[in-house]
Amino acid sequence: MEDAIRGIAQGAAPVPLSVLDLVTVGAGSTAAASLRTSVEISRLAERRGYHRHWVAEHHSMPGVASSAPAVILAHLAAHTSRIRLGSGGVMLPNHAPLVVAEQFGTLEALAPGRVDLGLGRAPGTDGATARALRGPGHFDEQAEEFPRALADLTRFLDDDFPSGHPYARVHAVPGPVQGPAGRPPIWLLGSSGYSARLAAELGLPFAFAHHFSAANTLPALDLYRSSFRPSAVLDEPYALIGVSALAADTGGEAVRQVRAAALSMLRLRTGRPGLVPTPEEAESYPYSAAEREFVTDWTRNVVHGTADEVRAGLDALVARTGADELMLTSNAHAGEARRRSYELVADAYGMPDGAAVAAGAAPVREA
Repeated sequence: MEDAIRGIAQGAAPVPLSVLDLVTVGAGSTAAASLRTSVEISRLAERRGYHRHWVAEHHSMPGVASSAPAVILAHLAAHTSRIRLGSGGVMLPNHAPLVVAEQFGTLEALAPGRVDLGLGRAPGTDGATARALRGPGHFDEQAEEFPRALADLTRFLDDDFPSGHPYARVHAVPGPVQGPAGRPPIWLLGSSGYSARLAAELGLPFAFAHHFSAANTLPALDLYRSSFRPSAVLDEPYALIGVSALAADTGGEAVRQVRAAALSMLRLRTGRPGLVPTPEEAESYPYSAAEREFVTDWTRNVVHGTADEVRAGLDALVARTGADELMLTSNAHAGEARRRSYELVADAYGMPDGAAVAAGAAPVREA
């Protein structure tokens, strides 16, 4: 399973590069168009040698269309043949462990050896939506509940509840009860020390959300590495960090796109979520002093600019954090800006274009 976790850097990239997809929806566009863009990005990422394409679970956010990662991943699996696909992540408190085991057992059957199961402890939304998702009596993200749910999920995936356990005769299908089968590697995701410590204790790979918790990145990675216990999964720690990165043909265009994404985040944080605004709307928005400070701070945490500027920023981040892998999320108003960013980053690192190999892949079907 360790081979499924560790990747090989392509071209001149210092570590493997991957994609984190929020399936952002811009003003004037639709979820259907954004999902088509995600297919295009997944095929581009596979062609250019990105290691993974993960989809993040979010709810009740008009500017995001990734509320059902397992459904999206099944669609991406039908349009790709080699790139690893996974959740970045599934928010486990929102789901019964058996349901997650069955969804990802199905994905593993559809795309054998290509599926990752990244798990988070946060709801991926606001409190009211979380309650609506979970329904009465469902567990929450209290510290003692998440490890229990994770243990149940792992046992469902391995079909190894001990005799006498209430779930000993319950089987996740597709799964081992049907015969020899692979199973997705489990990753823990987080933005603080909690998941870092738990991943270390269990010997699991760890993905840190640097893109929205940059101040906690180094402490969390230090905690993970210093507490790591070797396991059947990993001999030594493996840390991936999620990074907001946007490359454009000019530095000015990158700034315009990033500021539009920053305005979208500002509205979300102040209880006014909506579709991702256009760069023109962001330029004309009447920011208060506090809002302008928020946008400035948010933009500072996005690696953006020309392809060479983004490459330099990513190289510096690897040097500073020692990350084993970078997962880039390129959020912008237009799908073409998202797609172009991943292409430019691949160009900057000299990642080979495998178009000839991918020529036989299934065509994108219009929604």
